[in-house]
Amino acid sequence: MLDVKDIDVFYGDRKVLERICLSAESGLKGIIGPNGSGKTTLLKSISRVLKPKSGIILLNGKDVYELKAKDIAKDMTVVSQDTSTKFDFTVRDVVLMGRAPHLGRFEMEKREDMEIAEKAMKLTKTWHLADRTITEISGGEKQRVIIAKALAQEPKVLLLDEPTSHLDINYQIEILDLIKALSKELVVIAVFHDLNLAARYCDELILLSEGRVFASGKPDEVIISRNIEDVYDIEVMVKQDSGRLVIYPQKKVTKFKKGRIHVVCGGGTATLLMNSLVNHGYTVTAGVLNRNDSDWDTGKMLGIEVVEEKPFSTISEKKHLQNLEFIKQAEFVVMTDMPFGNGNLHNLEAVMEAINSGILVAVIEGSDIKERDFTGGKATDLYALIKAEGSTSVRNYLEIIEMLEKKCG
Repeated sequence: MLDVKDIDVFYGDRKVLERICLSAESGLKGIIGPNGSGKTTLLKSISRVLKPKSGIILLNGKDVYELKAKDIAKDMTVVSQDTSTKFDFTVRDVVLMGRAPHLGRFEMEKREDMEIAEKAMKLTKTWHLADRTITEISGGEKQRVIIAKALAQEPKVLLLDEPTSHLDINYQIEILDLIKALSKELVVIAVFHDLNLAARYCDELILLSEGRVFASGKPDEVIISRNIEDVYDIEVMVKQDSGRLVIYPQKKVTKFKKGRIHVVCGGGTATLLMNSLVNHGYTVTAGVLNRNDSDWDTGKMLGIEVVEEKPFSTISEKKHLQNLEFIKQAEFVVMTDMPFGNGNLHNLEAVMEAINSGILVAVIEGSDIKERDFTGGKATDLYALIKAEGSTSVRNYLEIIEMLEKKCG
């Protein structure tokens, strides 16, 4: 049992969480909310990184801040967004570090510990990486290794901060299926950026807004149009699709058009951007997107013309050329911080072609390209070339809107 009771959390003099309460015994509880709402801060408080100024956090009835670190580590573990490591440990050694709370001082791992680590690696599909060093594997592989390390710890409470943020779409589903299965035996609390994934996998949700609980309950009680519109400041439609909730941004009617913007995106990274561009009066196109990708869904709901490819298929030469035609018609091209695999490398090549054609290009750098590169470095090299050849780097979609309003408004 994990209980968070009326906690207030501060960064210096600034209050970032106010009177937060949650309770969890089993199942998967998701924390959602816009950037800056306090999602990661809440996990930091539960995991003893940031002590609340008031309120209490109880694990099986005991204040977590009064327990010894090793005792806490036997029962609770956290997987953060930062998976960076500076040392050349093997993947096996990293996963075995999860056994540390169960070992005495100077005690070596026993056969049982080795078997537990192996099981964790097989569950996360990282067993084949066991003898490779952690610094030579991709960002997505590293994320799965860190989750394996957490599982090797055999916790009763598992905290995850955007556990699929660096994973390609196929591994997102695999990891979330695994986490869902684990939640039948553990308390699992996870921060989600993607509302559709949160709705699909979570048993309960907490929606945070400006450091307070805005709504909590089952997904169909929390993810309703009114709540999402109030907290995220976008109009959406929420409906049941094949037995699960799906959130679609809604198109606002505008009486003017400012310019033509082409968005290169994928994996749900452009939902807010495309919605905002349309609402500000721009003509928007997008591509290449696989059908049923979250951004493809958004584009269709907003009436955006999208270059589409078959689900889970590599971008064909035909679709790549169609994408280039869309780019030639655009006044501005935006590339989001999407993941890249061998199947969508053509999208990077299309952005490079836009630069060579003299079209203004902006790149959203929400995360390191190396953490999103599943091509063995080919995407990283192309990305570096795009930056070197004159693209503009921004941090988020709001900076894109600000930039466009200055140029086109």
